[in-house]
Amino acid sequence: MALIPADLQYTSEHEYVRKTAEAGVVEIGITDYAQGELGDIVYVALPKPGTKCPRMGVFGTVEAVKAVSELFCPVAGEVVAANDALEKDPGLINREPYGAGWMIRLRVANPVELKDLLDAKAYEAKIGG
Repeated sequence: MALIPADLQYTSEHEYVRKTAEAGVVEIGITDYAQGELGDIVYVALPKPGTKCPRMGVFGTVEAVKAVSELFCPVAGEVVAANDALEKDPGLINREPYGAGWMIRLRVANPVELKDLLDAKAYEAKIGG
């Protein structure tokens, strides 16, 4: 059974959004369910800080032994940080998807878009939890 923290928001494409201590900035990664479906992650391509991402636009890719998957930005905004630790150890996504395996921090352009994301209960229902 996949871990689905109640304090996060989710997309149907298996990304999560966590509010940070910095106003208007969120942390984005892939869910425990997604990393489990992908298997061992061997490479991640992430955008540089300053990159503008449209809502549900591709912001990077994650490569696993089984497949390569695109990463979709849950809300529009500007990348303020990418998790450089993933370059050396992409397996952090498998081991700690909600911790050290985060992918980008994004300054949200339109906070209203956050209201359209799934809560934990709706995401659990989507994945058949």
